[in-house]
Amino acid sequence: MASVLTQAPPAADDAPKAKSREAAITSVLHPQESAAPLTDGFHLVIDALKLNDLNTIFGLVGIPITDLARLAQGEGMRFIGFRHEQHAGNAAAIAGYMTQKPGICMTVSAPGFLNGLTALANATTNCFPMILISGSSEREIVDLQQGDYEEMDQLNAAKPYAKAAYRVLHAEDIGIGVARAIRAAVSGRPGGVYLDLPAKLLAQTMDAARGKQSLVKVVDAVPRQIPAADSVRRALDLLKSAKRPLILLGKGAAYAQADAEIRALVEKTGIPYLPMSMAKGLLPDTHEQSAGAARSFVLAEADVVMLIGARLNWLLSHGKGKTWGGPKQFIQLDIAPTEIDSNVAIAAPVIGDIGSSVSALLAGIGSGFPKPSAEWTGAIAERKDKNLKKMAVTLAQNPSPMNFHSALRAIRDVLKTRPDINVVNEGANTLDYCRSIVDMYEPRKRFDSGTWGIMGIGMGYAIGAAVVSGKPVVAIEGDSAFGFSGMELETICRYELPVCTIVFNNNGVYRGTDVNLSGGKDVAPTVFVKGARYDKMIEAFGGIGYNATTPEELTKALLESIASGKPSLINAVIDEAAGTESGRLTNLNPQSAAKK
Repeated sequence: MASVLTQAPPAADDAPKAKSREAAITSVLHPQESAAPLTDGFHLVIDALKLNDLNTIFGLVGIPITDLARLAQGEGMRFIGFRHEQHAGNAAAIAGYMTQKPGICMTVSAPGFLNGLTALANATTNCFPMILISGSSEREIVDLQQGDYEEMDQLNAAKPYAKAAYRVLHAEDIGIGVARAIRAAVSGRPGGVYLDLPAKLLAQTMDAARGKQSLVKVVDAVPRQIPAADSVRRALDLLKSAKRPLILLGKGAAYAQADAEIRALVEKTGIPYLPMSMAKGLLPDTHEQSAGAARSFVLAEADVVMLIGARLNWLLSHGKGKTWGGPKQFIQLDIAPTEIDSNVAIAAPVIGDIGSSVSALLAGIGSGFPKPSAEWTGAIAERKDKNLKKMAVTLAQNPSPMNFHSALRAIRDVLKTRPDINVVNEGANTLDYCRSIVDMYEPRKRFDSGTWGIMGIGMGYAIGAAVVSGKPVVAIEGDSAFGFSGMELETICRYELPVCTIVFNNNGVYRGTDVNLSGGKDVAPTVFVKGARYDKMIEAFGGIGYNATTPEELTKALLESIASGKPSLINAVIDEAAGTESGRLTNLNPQSAAKK
């Protein structure tokens, strides 16, 4: 939200170090007009970020962020301006996940901060390193609740939803503040950090030489955490004793960028593995040890499960219940000891960073390490073959209009030829079907709703992924999910990003066939405008629009879009009766549960 952040006059005791913003900038840009070179809060923030190799800011301008953005751009930084702060925050978060460096989101105060806070909370929940930097009202007015413009105690509002939160009050502390935010965001379990910059801070001036000395280059922000030798032995002993072992890879394993070590562990042990959705591609989904096509079977039948960068949260039924069959013994590799025993007892915790922990396990596996029995691997192969054949029959069908399966088949076949493309995916049915149909072949190429299971991440993630990687992005969106961030099509076009958005349009949330139970003229709560042409939206901003009603048209449009490298949108017309209530989450829907 582009808002104005007013600046109160400096207090008398601040007069020696606080000038007007214009005077401060003049003193830096034209030092010959000053008795001694000065710098200001604006430039110290920029210099602190650049010193730590953080050269991209995602945000939305408004006073005083406008000047900060202009100056940052002038200093060689890249500023990606959004239409809504939440999506800027999502872009910063996915940039952090991809690079292991905190993504930077910058907003103005109060409403702008609150919009960014949603993305910050999502980053913290998903363990993505991100820093939300917001301007704020002056402390003396906020603390006395005297009614400042956009008055809000932003620091305390952020604390419950961030890994850490800091406020900087003096220009000489900007370097330390940025350093602390960086270290908090990336060390240990990554997460979102809030950095509060009151308006008066940015206009403060100080001697340029002292300002440079006050900056901090963060050293070893992510120190290795070596697991204890006895914990590694315990884990290996339990793994050796397993009759039906399973490795479960979470997005934490993908974030760790220990790709070679993880692959070596899987292949050296011969243990079947199951990737969570954002861990897909750590090993190709077509790998012979992948149990993705037999997910329900292996979760229920395994007796020892080794979790690598995965948490036993709702996505894994909390490690108990019918999903898991009988009792299990768990080995858990995690950097946070507080995660252990969070839902069920963990028999063999291995606490350390993923790379060090996997390497330690590899070092302890000798030539005599027992491979899983042929009975276990054979049973998985049989179940996989059965399920894949069943899915192949479904995917071979060509109904008119398209359904989710026939449309995703077309997308799958195109993306198979371009494993380097980033895939963003959200929606209810669109997400559920896509993650089981579209295979991934490289790590950190699939980005979706993640741990919170929220919608609205689509365009922010797509922009962040395109900016960071320089590679094309295909965003596969349900029409409802797309609606949360659709205006960012203009941002994609403005920066000429190679993003192709595919909207699965079935005229509503879940489906477009619901009716108003009262018989009134208003449409049902889940129904959208019939026959909407989302492709026309991107054409309005100068992008390329396609309307696809068959798999052949969808294939042609997607191939053309990728080849062009230009912003594009494909309106994929899906049977409005296709889709199920809440996707596969009917157990979380009280109405659906009541019908059972």
